[in-house]
Amino acid sequence: SSAFGRPILATRPSCRTITDLRSESTTQDTSLPGMFVLEITYTASADRVEAALPEHLVWVDDHFANGTFLASGPKNPRDGGVILALGDDRAKIEEMVASDPFIVAGVGEYTITEFLATRTAPALADYRQQRP
Repeated sequence: SSAFGRPILATRPSCRTITDLRSESTTQDTSLPGMFVLEITYTASADRVEAALPEHLVWVDDHFANGTFLASGPKNPRDGGVILALGDDRAKIEEMVASDPFIVAGVGEYTITEFLATRTAPALADYRQQRP
């Protein structure tokens, strides 16, 4: 288990990141941020999670206000949550996630998945990315 969660699937060494794809593509708009799915899984009792929830929600609201988060909410069943985020690089996303009050309180762990958003709803068209 890494500091930011356990991977759901094994990482394949041949996978390329958005940064790799951007550097290989001359037609892609390199000013677009990367897209990340941040999945938190609770690792503590519901009482401990609830105690950290108000601070976590302030942290989430701050990231909505600065444009980093596009959507968020609890999973069903409620064993964690999911956030759709934008970021320039994975290291910055990992640093940001480490500051989540849920992580600071030791009540959850994150799995971070970076992906290429090649198809979006019309409302997210500004974040659509090109395949190389």
